[in-house]
Amino acid sequence: MANISEGFDSQSNKAFIQFLGYALRSATEVQSHLYVALDQEYMSRDAFDDLYERAARVKSIIHGFIRYLHNVERST
Repeated sequence: MANISEGFDSQSNKAFIQFLGYALRSATEVQSHLYVALDQEYMSRDAFDDLYERAARVKSIIHGFIRYLHNVERST
């Protein structure tokens, strides 16, 4: 969330897209940490599956927003 808010205050869509990329990678990092938590038995498989899928949905939304911003750049 912090990456998205920081990018939102940038002066261009190009810079905003860069920060959205950071947010995307952060969501992937969360998924990686979830694997560690599962392997160390800090969480159940059901909790892992739920949170992993939520992170995947967030990534999908970010990807869609990046595509939208790319299209806006091309049309201007």
